[in-house]
Amino acid sequence: MLNQSDIAQSLRDMGLTNGDIVLLHSSLVSLGKVNGGPAAVIDAFLDVVGEEGTLLVPVFGALGILTDEVKQRPNAVISPCPVGTLAAIGKDAEALCRDHWKAETAHGHDTPYTRIAEKDGYICLLGVDQDRNTTLHSVEALLELPYMNTATRTFTTPEGEEVTKSWKFYPGPHRDFIGLDPLLEPAITRGRIGNAEVRLIKARELFEISLAIGSSDPAFVLCDNPECADCVRQRAAIFKDRIENKESFRLAASSRLAGRYVAEMVENLNRTGVGLVELDFIQGKPWFKWSQEKLSAWISELSEGNIKVSAARCFSVPENAQSIIDLALALGIPRLILPLNDSYSAAQAAANAGLDVAYYNTNQGSAHAAAKLNRHQTAAARTYGMVFNPANFVTAGENPFLLSFKRGRFIRTAVQLDLVDQTWDGRPTVLAGGNAEVKELVSIMRCYNFDGVMTLGGGAAYPGTLEEAVSNFTHLLDNM
Repeated sequence: MLNQSDIAQSLRDMGLTNGDIVLLHSSLVSLGKVNGGPAAVIDAFLDVVGEEGTLLVPVFGALGILTDEVKQRPNAVISPCPVGTLAAIGKDAEALCRDHWKAETAHGHDTPYTRIAEKDGYICLLGVDQDRNTTLHSVEALLELPYMNTATRTFTTPEGEEVTKSWKFYPGPHRDFIGLDPLLEPAITRGRIGNAEVRLIKARELFEISLAIGSSDPAFVLCDNPECADCVRQRAAIFKDRIENKESFRLAASSRLAGRYVAEMVENLNRTGVGLVELDFIQGKPWFKWSQEKLSAWISELSEGNIKVSAARCFSVPENAQSIIDLALALGIPRLILPLNDSYSAAQAAANAGLDVAYYNTNQGSAHAAAKLNRHQTAAARTYGMVFNPANFVTAGENPFLLSFKRGRFIRTAVQLDLVDQTWDGRPTVLAGGNAEVKELVSIMRCYNFDGVMTLGGGAAYPGTLEEAVSNFTHLLDNM
């Protein structure tokens, strides 16, 4: 049976010493039988760090017998914050816990967690793994990772004032902290006390290692299990933040690629972090073949799912073009995309009605497409945007980047790039898997901070799911 002296000696053997600060995460049962119970374990830690040291434990929930043992001691200091709360005993207890509630985050700057590192303290995982290491939430908060939440509580301050406060970058559901263990190895001293595996971690080094990894990979604490809804959603938030805040362009997906039914579209778009959808086909039919009532309900459903419509595309213009124009106006569709064939009258009528109109190239070469666009603009005395479809230029026998984009001077008129690819013989491929020179086009458009739309599956069928298309596109961005 373990006793206080055994535990203290094991801690000293691992390097813990007089004057140290240590944040303990623990499982009493993992130790086996201890003479003196939880009090003996806590006394062992206090004996090792001495009067000059400090012991802290998390007390923001039901976190075990050892945390309760510290919290209930009369000399314990409780950090005055209703979230991320710690209890501390020792010389620096007051200094570490002071004004915790005033910090902008529960775990980041000016909290006990970062102060421990600033004072070269330790984190001890006693019979538990990295999944219990709350300090890793501090790393997330310092990185301001976009998938994190906001926590709001009403509580009484140490001065007796009742306040309601929110803390940004608050942790949420599942993390794969366990997977970080090998990466944190340089900061860890390992040992064993009784039956318990013990990790003594230098807090400052934990921050240095984790911040370096997280700065280049914001998903570094998320698992890659496709069935883990929490991590899928959090990865989507990272991707959405990247597009909205780190890229100049906006990203959309065609409704055909997003899903057959609107509910499926909402789920898939949110699952991948794409916030815009271009209407082309719904349930296998062109969007304008549905009634205004149905379309209005579906657009409301998209909106409720935080999905906006970027445009509506027509692959052909019916004789009664006015019906499409009236439908687009009634639905509040921001842009009508028409084929650059014989759509002049429809485009002019739509523009006269107040719609933003853009043309996409069909099977014509770049010189022909540029000339036709210019004729339409001159005749209408207005500017129409160009939706550059590289796959269609491949069909026309051209290299879309090396020839089409430059010859047509579409840098001046492009308002959208269709993210589709194919081989010379017309076989659809993943992005940069065919002859459409998609990678080169995306790269050059990023070089001049293109502020239009890039649309996954725009104007053509994509050989895969939306999730695969987003993964494919992300790979392109990561390798430019």
